[in-house]
Amino acid sequence: MSAPRIIGGVARGRRLNPVPGDSTRPITDRTKESLFNIIGADIHGARFLDLFAGTGSVGIEALSRGAAFVRLVDKLRQAVQTIRANLALTGLGENAQVLQADAFKLLAQTPDKVFDYVYIAPPQYKAMWEQALLALDANSGWLSPDAWVIVQIHPVEYRDLVAAGQLKGLLEFEQRQYGSTLLVFYSLR
Repeated sequence: MSAPRIIGGVARGRRLNPVPGDSTRPITDRTKESLFNIIGADIHGARFLDLFAGTGSVGIEALSRGAAFVRLVDKLRQAVQTIRANLALTGLGENAQVLQADAFKLLAQTPDKVFDYVYIAPPQYKAMWEQALLALDANSGWLSPDAWVIVQIHPVEYRDLVAAGQLKGLLEFEQRQYGSTLLVFYSLR
């Protein structure tokens, strides 16, 4: 897979460093472009939380397109180093915060910021997306009233957590599939 790149905004065309090894799965340009076409101009001035950030590609894309603040979270030291290097490469570090942290422990804490977008793209096939979504549902103080939570998974991982009665505050409102990537969108009820 080629190196991820920024596809829109002030850092458009910049290639990002990949995380060494095979611990992350970068989002494809097509999926990322579609995601930001869906978000559209609402990214301007938004607060964006990128969980399981990997290279930082999605959060840095949000900054490039005008997000006011992006927090990028990953547990792996190599990923955090890569994110910091990519922020330096793009010159977009001023409005970013990089945390080496366990996303589940972070979401269990008392929120210190409210976010307009939360992007969840964990390692595949481990139901970690469900765990993160349930943690946000249980601690929705992280979310602004009109926030979107966006999950990136392989289509075979999908389960309807609303129909299963597992989500009390979040409601699924959209799905988009791009090859072997499924984006699932949630908002507060």
